[in-house]
Amino acid sequence: MQDTNSLVQLAPGTSTPTADAQNDAPRVVPKALSSRQKAAVVVRLLLNEGADIPLEELPDALQEKLTHQLGQMRLVDRVTLASVAHEFAEALDSVGLSFPHGLAGALDAVSDRIAPAAAARLRKEAGVRQIGDPWQRLREIPTEDLATIALAESTEIAAVMLSKLETANAAQLLGHLPGPVARRITYAVSKTANITPEAVERIGWSLAAQLDRRPATAFSDGPGARVGAILNQSAAATRDGLLTALDEEDTDFAALVRQSIFTFAHIPARILPRDVPAILRGLDQADLVTALAGATAENDKAAVDFLLSNMSTRMADNLREEITERGKVKLAEAEEAMTLVIGSIRTLVDEGAIALIEEDSEE
Repeated sequence: MQDTNSLVQLAPGTSTPTADAQNDAPRVVPKALSSRQKAAVVVRLLLNEGADIPLEELPDALQEKLTHQLGQMRLVDRVTLASVAHEFAEALDSVGLSFPHGLAGALDAVSDRIAPAAAARLRKEAGVRQIGDPWQRLREIPTEDLATIALAESTEIAAVMLSKLETANAAQLLGHLPGPVARRITYAVSKTANITPEAVERIGWSLAAQLDRRPATAFSDGPGARVGAILNQSAAATRDGLLTALDEEDTDFAALVRQSIFTFAHIPARILPRDVPAILRGLDQADLVTALAGATAENDKAAVDFLLSNMSTRMADNLREEITERGKVKLAEAEEAMTLVIGSIRTLVDEGAIALIEEDSEE
């Protein structure tokens, strides 16, 4: 530790020397300091030692009082400094458990452990007592939802939101917006140079409050994704018939469902070649052979060729021999085996082991 005399220029006055009873040597007694002065001493000492103290998490009133106290301090002698540091260390050692500050802090700690509806009600109750960074919460929601918020807000507010996002997320947000709207928001960023931090924080809390006002939903994914997941596990004839019926009833919803469907025929367009070995490792050899042998439709044959061309030559040759020996496969058996292949891929995607290639929209 650096010389504390040169580090801490804090408290008014110095300690009082007294005579030692045995050798008459003067003994310095620590000076009595108030709790606020002791806090200033500890903060000053930690800052001089390079500690990263999150003072911004304190209420504004306490930040102001602490700053005023630091400005009033002058010098602290070594004995007083050592006494304050010892008292602070003892206080830390005696702490067995700490809790978050206020209802908002408690919500941040348990929000992923309690029901979403209960969390939403409690956030509303927290109101202005919320602490922390509202923008961090906004950064965690999907960019599609941020795009919906941006379309409902003024161009200036959307420009502030765009500026507070990470670069990659900001780019994704613009991609979800119509071209003219994205251009207006991008230009409006140039007009945010003089906006104050207080205004940015108020905007953040206002946008975060919109999330709390949204009604709680029973399903985490959209109806199109849910129907698509069901049809992924359905027989091809059933899937094609239902999609045709959906096209007749609601073309927009049918388009959403199609975006969520991933079948054996989609493998060449949605799977990276380097991920094929990982997919094959999770499959039973007999199921894989049945799926490859039963893939007789043109689109399915393309998937077979894709899989065989992105594995080791020896494994591909062995599979071709087994496919030939397997002969003709019943349609029901082939569809069941291909569903197992798709299920293995879905499992790897859900685990984050592989990622599907996003299909480009028609636009």
